Amino acid sequence: MSSTLFRTKKVEQSILDTEEPEHALKKSLSALDLTVFGVGVIIGTGIFVLTGTVAKNNAGPAVALAFVAAGVACALAALCYAEFASTVPVAGSAYTFSYASLGELPAWIIGWDLVLEFALGTAVVAVGWSGYVQSLMDNAGWEMPAALGSREGAGDFGFDILAAALVLVLTFILVLGMKLSARITSLVVAIKVTVVMTVIIAGAFLIDGDNYDPFVPKQQAVEAGESLQAPLIQLMFGWAPSNFGVMGIFTAASVVFFAFIGFDVVATAAEETKNPQRDMPRGIIGSLLICTTLYVAVSIVVTGMQHYSELSVDAPLADAFKATGHPWFAGFISFGAAVGLTTVCMILLLGQTRVFFAMSRDGLLPRFFSRVHPRFKTPHRPTILLGVIIAILAGFTPLTELAALVNIGTLFAFVVVAIGVLVLRRTRPDLHRAFRTPWVPVIPILSVCASLWLMINLPAETWVRFAIWMAAGFFVYFLYGRSHSRLGRHEETTIGQIMKPPRGDAE
Repeated sequence: MSSTLFRTKKVEQSILDTEEPEHALKKSLSALDLTVFGVGVIIGTGIFVLTGTVAKNNAGPAVALAFVAAGVACALAALCYAEFASTVPVAGSAYTFSYASLGELPAWIIGWDLVLEFALGTAVVAVGWSGYVQSLMDNAGWEMPAALGSREGAGDFGFDILAAALVLVLTFILVLGMKLSARITSLVVAIKVTVVMTVIIAGAFLIDGDNYDPFVPKQQAVEAGESLQAPLIQLMFGWAPSNFGVMGIFTAASVVFFAFIGFDVVATAAEETKNPQRDMPRGIIGSLLICTTLYVAVSIVVTGMQHYSELSVDAPLADAFKATGHPWFAGFISFGAAVGLTTVCMILLLGQTRVFFAMSRDGLLPRFFSRVHPRFKTPHRPTILLGVIIAILAGFTPLTELAALVNIGTLFAFVVVAIGVLVLRRTRPDLHRAFRTPWVPVIPILSVCASLWLMINLPAETWVRFAIWMAAGFFVYFLYGRSHSRLGRHEETTIGQIMKPPRGDAE
């Protein structure tokens, strides 16, 4: 039984499956499109909120170094993703990579994990977008009815109609084609980056050098907690991370890391890229470098405009501009966040549908969902199904309940991909690798260690919920996926042909 659970799908077979007319996605993306997708999904509210919040609570002005540390951790994973995406240019990202290197059950686990991660991520972003739009509407004197606004504190009934509507509109755009999605994303990302650059340049003229003193504040110990809200590392070893000081930089890195979540979604578009061997590494690594630079610049500006101890938690960057006598920037930043979140939502939804599509094409989910639209060449069936489900989820579920499981899924995928690079290097050294992760096995091992470190710094409650979702995944796999796997059925057919006696002998 164990041999069937860890049967691998050959890279050649995965690529061959992409050429079936009814299950083939249209190749239309360039390196620029992929880079724009990466920037579009990484830069969200984190750049306007997380930078100041972490500076005040964890690292002071040294939050800039925390972003560098988190960027390095992501870069380690990005190098592993780049090798896989260029070697196995098939939809599904970490799921497809795992199937080629670790086996069917690990592939199912990571695919099941990504479906949840991207679904909740899309819903979280849609609800956040709705909040920004409602804030802008309030500034203009337009007020949404309480029953159709945010679910937070809605009372007996509430449906966030703006969040649901956004998901449905983006679903429609994704059905129409990747190139249209890429064009809209390019336009929105251009607006978002313009807003960020304007904030950086304007804020640079408002910097007071005294606010950087001290750049690395004196270390403060944090009392260890014992509830499920405490980080897992505290419950395991009784050790609590420190705030401020040198160790505070690494504590902050574990927090700001989640501002980078999303660059791995670029890998899900490998099958729809014109020249994946060349363009996937450029898109993944390029978008990460751009976003790291912007994050560091924003963190330097916000801590220079206002002393870190005086920064607000809810809207630190906007309030820093208010404190320096420029209140109109608050509305400008809200506009940039609202516009920017549309691309984050779209690309997360894109990533989820591609993983679902790849699992369906392999038979681990119903094959009904693996047929592409005859005209648009997009996986319209899973896109519509998941779009409607996520729209309902975003409309009825409070934001605080949505966000619990998003982070751990990404880190888990990073671990699996890094291990997969090591395994495939050993089992298939003959494969042509257009991009090779440097310094193997050092880089993949460092990537695994960095991801595991960040995972154990997550609350224990998140681990419990993650374990419940994984247990449900095991149940679905053994109930449906294992018996319907195309790879498994192909092996049974091959064995049957070998065991069948020749016609002459039977006579």
